[in-house]
Amino acid sequence: MIDLRLLREDPDRVRASQRARGEDVDLVDALLSADERRRSSGSRFDELRNEQKVLGKQVAQAKGEEKSALLERTKELAAAVKAADAEQNEARDEADRLLRSLANLIDPAAPVGGEEDFVTLEEIGTPRDFAAEGFEPRDHVELGQILGAIDTERGAKVAGARSYYLTGPGALLELALVNMAMAQATAAGFTPMITPALVRPAAMDGTGFLGQAAENVYFLEDDERYLVGTSEVPLAAYHMDEIIDAEKLPLRYAGYSSCFRREAGTYGKDTRGIIRVHQFEKVEMFVFTTPEDAEAEHRRLLQWEKDFLNALELPYRVIDVASGDLGASAARKFDIEAWIPTQGKYREVTSTSNTTEYQSRRLSIRMREDGKARPLATLNGTLVAVPRVIVALLENHQQADGSVVVPEALRPFLGGRSVIEPVAK
Repeated sequence: MIDLRLLREDPDRVRASQRARGEDVDLVDALLSADERRRSSGSRFDELRNEQKVLGKQVAQAKGEEKSALLERTKELAAAVKAADAEQNEARDEADRLLRSLANLIDPAAPVGGEEDFVTLEEIGTPRDFAAEGFEPRDHVELGQILGAIDTERGAKVAGARSYYLTGPGALLELALVNMAMAQATAAGFTPMITPALVRPAAMDGTGFLGQAAENVYFLEDDERYLVGTSEVPLAAYHMDEIIDAEKLPLRYAGYSSCFRREAGTYGKDTRGIIRVHQFEKVEMFVFTTPEDAEAEHRRLLQWEKDFLNALELPYRVIDVASGDLGASAARKFDIEAWIPTQGKYREVTSTSNTTEYQSRRLSIRMREDGKARPLATLNGTLVAVPRVIVALLENHQQADGSVVVPEALRPFLGGRSVIEPVAK
């Protein structure tokens, strides 16, 4: 959540951020009103409590009718204190609820607009001209069948729509990508982590996934646990309710996990293949750092993502995501979109977000510097989301006979294999 003091001092900035996101601007005034009620009711409670203490001393020294009168006032005051306490708690709860409903402040450098108003920062690599090479490219579903690597039909039979099996070379390709990502992250100083797939509500809410993203989250009601849609959630909550010494920052973690998403609201979109699925594996980078270094760290995360895709020899572009397409926690977000030949367009394969102090405030994570504690910054970045990278790899590196060339950097993680050959019919 944002700093409440900033809201009081510069509400117009918060209103402008909400407006740029396409979110409810009236929420700002409702929060200011609730905050004022909380403070005034708190002051009223303190005044009554002080009067109650003074009256207690007077009662002890009084006698006769004076004492009777004071005792009567004591009863009235006790009721007033109880009412003021209830009012204070109600106002505090309301202010906290509204504060948690407010999205992070947008970075002034982020482009303003809707989903299509992103800014392309760069394009890396050149898409292949398959026509010049003399053949029509196959999509990843057909290639997956030819290679014995992907089985969506049995996936749907066993688990329903948007489910799949990775088989043979497909399964090995997933393991190779995960190991390659972990090797790169470890070399860059990240601590490798295997994280829980089930988390408590405090962790999910603390990272901001129970707001606008709630419809895509799986909840196990009987257990009061959520299935994570990204290891960002357990990584962010790893230091929940802790104070970290500033000299230990930055703390960088690379989390491997299964990810679960309901994909609500995507009816009819990407129903073919493994681009949009309910379960997939991912390696996520997560960083705890000082607010002052967050912007530079964001650029570093982007570069690590680019290094990974460069090693896979994939053409891609980097976009600066527009304000209306940002998640509630993100102040700024960069997406990397790989070229998908059979779709003739770029599709998101990784992203990295600077969430500034938003998550750390919600999760009560602070840094200690010069004997004082203050919120720190958190950032996240996907190093590899396996299914979409497999799609990009198969389609971009395919050959006319249906085989797929393995990028040189990936070969050591795939047993030295340089080509994935079609299976014998």
